[in-house]
Amino acid sequence: AALRAARPHPDAPVLLGHTLDDQAETVLLGLGRGSGARSLSGMREWDPPWCRPLLGLRRSVTRAACAAAGLPVWDDPHNTDPRFTRVRLRHEVLPLLEEVLAGGVAEALARTARQLREDSAALDAVAAGLLRSAHDPQRGPELLLAPLEGVPAALRRRVLRAWLATADVTALTEEHLRAADVLAAQGPDRAGVALPGGLELVRARGRLSLRPIRWGAGG
Repeated sequence: AALRAARPHPDAPVLLGHTLDDQAETVLLGLGRGSGARSLSGMREWDPPWCRPLLGLRRSVTRAACAAAGLPVWDDPHNTDPRFTRVRLRHEVLPLLEEVLAGGVAEALARTARQLREDSAALDAVAAGLLRSAHDPQRGPELLLAPLEGVPAALRRRVLRAWLATADVTALTEEHLRAADVLAAQGPDRAGVALPGGLELVRARGRLSLRPIRWGAGG
């Protein structure tokens, strides 16, 4: 929020100094946490308003460039505090992986992120077309299920995530999304899938809709 507020213009980009090493750490964190392809695809070079022009360079290169140019550098003390998981990955896990696998691990992790971003972009484009068929804001907020019949689960879940985002449903977990997908794919007509924000997903007459959770007398 502070970086957004500091921009000289509402459309101005914010330049960040993330490097290839930061990307590798991000992918490794996602792997360890069992994250999906969206998380493993890492950081994007351009994700408005964030711009990361150094994402393809190693941290050692950016440090050397600053030293050669006589630029002052401030090292955040958090970057050496072992209480943070990312710091231990940086100073313990990645060096060990580089040793065991004979180098190139950071580059390989960054390459994996790039490949997953390309795959995710292709799937997202297909999902966007399906969403346009299943959800017309002019007709109402519901999601039609007929256009999703026979659609692979990976695509269907992307459509569900995008549709829920239009209703400002965020902070979805894997469990939320899979429960919503079961309701969308298998039914039967019912309610009961609780989502963040105190909302409940309802299936009825070939459509999905959202409503506030109705608490019982003991709720």
